[in-house]
Amino acid sequence: MESLGVYLKSRRDRVTPDEIGLRTYGTSRRVPGLRREELAQLAGVSAGYYTRLEQGLAETASRQVLDALARALRLDDVETVHLHNLARQSPLPKLSDPGQEDPHPRVLALLENLGEAVPALVFGRRGDVLAWNHAGHVLMAEHLDFGAPSDPERRPSLPRMFFLDPLTRDLHRNRAELARVHVAYLRLTAGRHPTDARLAALIGELSMRSDEFATLWATGDVADCTVGAMHLQHPTVGTVSVDYQVWLQPDSRDHRLEIYTPKDPGSADALKILTHFDRES
Repeated sequence: MESLGVYLKSRRDRVTPDEIGLRTYGTSRRVPGLRREELAQLAGVSAGYYTRLEQGLAETASRQVLDALARALRLDDVETVHLHNLARQSPLPKLSDPGQEDPHPRVLALLENLGEAVPALVFGRRGDVLAWNHAGHVLMAEHLDFGAPSDPERRPSLPRMFFLDPLTRDLHRNRAELARVHVAYLRLTAGRHPTDARLAALIGELSMRSDEFATLWATGDVADCTVGAMHLQHPTVGTVSVDYQVWLQPDSRDHRLEIYTPKDPGSADALKILTHFDRES
């Protein structure tokens, strides 16, 4: 899905000499960012060793070396974790099917006790919807069957919906921002689970079927998505803006409970109308 060398090169291309105060003496440059030897010097390693590391020829990289590279590349905490995850992988990881995911009973109990005033969804590691309440369903995917998450063969995939489903695509007014978040989080997940065959298949499918996804995947960006805003054009109630926040689950660390709260009084009224309309249906 991604190698340490590919990620290092993408991050090296992103950093220009001017950004880090590196003098180039006006020489012509054939690379968009740092040269290998420049990054090696900044990180305090030999150019030969770094070259072997980027080409996948070095057997190991110590935590100290990886941290030095992260500092030189100006990686944030999430990007640094991803760098370490990639370094722990075998050069050619063997893919395997991890099987279906099931939400833990405690997260289902929490979802039930949230009631219908707060839209909420439970996501698996690959973005499959493992459960949702009625409010979350009508807010995010009212065109789908409410019972779909209970059947592993029919579970909605949020990444597939976002990039391949026209109705979901039209739902998001801040689509460009959210698209970057989706792709960057999938890359983080791929670093955590390099042998997940279903995840590899999902990334491959989206790369083949969505030019938007393929373009964003090629940037190499990685990020966690725990809080943010969604600006929606909902087919039933019109304009709605919500904040999303993610609760990680101690019993199943790859699963995320995501809840949505209105950003303004108009959005709060729209959510009330939406959930009331769903109860009356």
